[in-house]
Amino acid sequence: MKPVDLSAALPSNLSRRRFVQGLALGGALAGVELLRASPVWGLTGAGQPNVPHGTDFALDIMEAPVNYTGAVRTAITVNGSVPGPVLRMKQGSTVTLRVTNRLRVPTSIHWHGIVLPFGMDGVPGISFPGIAPGETFVYRFTLRQSGTYWYHSHSGFQEQVGLYGAMVIEPEGPPRHPTERDYVVMLNDWTDEDPGHIYATLKKQGDYYNTARPTVADFLRDARREGMDQALARRRMWNRMRMSPTDLGDVTGSTYTYLMNGTPPAGNWTGLFRPGEKVRLRFINGSAMTIFDVRIPGLKMTVVAADGQEVEPVSVDEFRIAVAETYDVIVQPEEERAYTVFAQSIDRGGYARGTLAPRAGMQAEVPAPDARAWLDMQDMMGDAHASGHGHGMDHGAMAGMAMGAAPAVHHARTEYGHGVDMRVDTPRTNLDDPGVGLRGNGRRVLTYADLRTVGGPVDAREPGREVELHLTGSMERYMWSFDGVKFSDAKPIHFNTGERLRIVLVNDTMMNHPVHLHGMWSDLETPDGQFQVRKHTVNVQPAQRISYAVTADAPGRWAYHCHMLYHMEAGMMREVVVS
Repeated sequence: MKPVDLSAALPSNLSRRRFVQGLALGGALAGVELLRASPVWGLTGAGQPNVPHGTDFALDIMEAPVNYTGAVRTAITVNGSVPGPVLRMKQGSTVTLRVTNRLRVPTSIHWHGIVLPFGMDGVPGISFPGIAPGETFVYRFTLRQSGTYWYHSHSGFQEQVGLYGAMVIEPEGPPRHPTERDYVVMLNDWTDEDPGHIYATLKKQGDYYNTARPTVADFLRDARREGMDQALARRRMWNRMRMSPTDLGDVTGSTYTYLMNGTPPAGNWTGLFRPGEKVRLRFINGSAMTIFDVRIPGLKMTVVAADGQEVEPVSVDEFRIAVAETYDVIVQPEEERAYTVFAQSIDRGGYARGTLAPRAGMQAEVPAPDARAWLDMQDMMGDAHASGHGHGMDHGAMAGMAMGAAPAVHHARTEYGHGVDMRVDTPRTNLDDPGVGLRGNGRRVLTYADLRTVGGPVDAREPGREVELHLTGSMERYMWSFDGVKFSDAKPIHFNTGERLRIVLVNDTMMNHPVHLHGMWSDLETPDGQFQVRKHTVNVQPAQRISYAVTADAPGRWAYHCHMLYHMEAGMMREVVVS
């Protein structure tokens, strides 16, 4: 195969030096004892390492040096690897996981998306005290589900520095979609910076890591295209809202190196296949802050599961995977050639990549990241100024945008404070929008409207009551919250044991928020209230209103939060008490 110059595909503002170092070092440095940059986590691939399998697991949390960028840094690992080992289990079995903390600080592991007793959920301060240095905590629970899930720390910023791994729970019966190969593809964002320093920087300047802020050249281009008055109105609007139309992710490729199964782009993680074989790829977004858009040029992907739950198969070219979501796809390469697995960040500031190939060492062309897209009117004002799926804007209405339209939703009194810099009065409710940067790109892109859980809802009761929460924030002050109230000031939300209720989320910000309810399923609904798909993490797009039904069948105390790590740390979290 002809060598590929991957650095040529990088956005110009990224560090070529950092990329080339990653190419040369590949996560290891000669003469220094470093953690290898993750093995190839194949479940059924020839020559792939064994994966822990069974009902009893011993997991040691410890520090280890890593090198992804040419600089040695310290990661927090599980059993000495980043990601931690893939844990393979069987539906219906009772598993025991003995987690030993070999750090100098407390730690924890949360089993994301797993339905279990609240004392086993692994959230310090809510479900248990945490695991003190030198101590072993024994998690024990029965697996009532099957599918692709993951685990991660819920202590401080440990998730950002390597404490995460995958879980694969095999079904009790034969698989609905048997395949010859089965690979986990875990996506993560790594930074050489101290995560605490990143958070402190964001608190001082929320757009510090946004290297694509509008420029004078952008203004002149807009003025030529749509006239000086319209271009000025657009800039006044964004300035009035104290936001940037290019701020799609708070932390970007200016500090992040994107990993696929613990391997940077230059390391070229590879999954093997024989032409004609069906290959299941279990995608997990285990990032702290990065939403990825995934495609495999030259191959159609058939989506067969979302968040571990089987869905009616749907064939796509591309899908967006928000933080904490999982998607299982099946591909069937017929040719004896390499295919690039390409996952670009939502802001197009970088990418993770790997290869599917019939032989190790092969690689295919890596596509250049798509052009950066700007947020548009539907991302700011919802239905008030949307035009289709964002292909047009009501520029004539810009002057009055800050006032919004006649209120169509209820804003809590607490939303009118210094921690909230915008409110959406007429949020959009569509589930068929692929989102900013994917609209009209010429590819078949998955949306929530395409997902239908096999077998329908487990609980067909109509919800008996409704809880409405608004996702709120101030980008300038980097404050994030529900209803304008940060977690430290909020009272718990109470569910009655056994009740069926509806949660309504209204995104009053211009950022995506993947919201995760611990311990219970979220049955996402269509705009007219019909069951759509069962998930554990629901991404709410800017200026969007979504609803999902929940069966409160898990007594105890549960975390409920945005899964953007720094958003959660800044206050976008609540406690749910089921009693």
